[in-house]
Amino acid sequence: MTHMSRPAPTHDGEFEFWRNNAHISLQPVAAPSILGLFGFAGATFVVAANLAGWYGDTVTTPKFLFPFAAFLGGLAQFLAGMWAYRARDGLATAMHGIWGAFWLSYGLLFLLIAVGVLVQPTPFVALGYWFAALAAITWSGAVAALAENLGLTAVLTALAAGATCFAVGQIADISAWRTIGAYLFVASAALAWYTATAMMLEGTYRRVILPIGKMRGPNMPGREPRQVIQFTAGEPGIKVGQ
Repeated sequence: MTHMSRPAPTHDGEFEFWRNNAHISLQPVAAPSILGLFGFAGATFVVAANLAGWYGDTVTTPKFLFPFAAFLGGLAQFLAGMWAYRARDGLATAMHGIWGAFWLSYGLLFLLIAVGVLVQPTPFVALGYWFAALAAITWSGAVAALAENLGLTAVLTALAAGATCFAVGQIADISAWRTIGAYLFVASAALAWYTATAMMLEGTYRRVILPIGKMRGPNMPGREPRQVIQFTAGEPGIKVGQ
């Protein structure tokens, strides 16, 4: 932005001066949550299907789960969280950052179990407390998402409920609660896939294809999304969020 002498501010002239005289250089980024939600959906579905008993066992399956969880759910999501920070999206930064870090930790944990460094305890109480902390954070995110769109709210609500149930199941060693938590994780993964797909289609077709219940901006199929470049108070030309 070019520096220039500015006249004394008047009643309505402060922002008008910048609107008329500022030179703006933007570095737009694609919506980071597309990558983050797809990474989350893939990792969560594969791991939750195992937790629900759809496939695998406790001996050999961790050897195949840890790289997928660590890189798709962990690395991809954590990168999405950092890019969301640049997009000025605090909600996406928090959720992708926290869950990305969790999946990296989960992958490392099961790598150590797979190679025999650690022995998985039964019940796995410590893992239950991992999910208890994640549940509290994710419930906060679900409340914040109500201001964004219903699709993301549904993803985080199912995820928070799943983390809560799984935490109870692990800490109290109640298999039914673990199973309920696993099914809620599968539901959250499906909702994340839908939401990410809707965001990607809107970005490529430049109009709404699949509605996700946006609180602000067009939400009906066929409608064009809100303008990419806009003036907002105090930040001329900068679009906050995704």
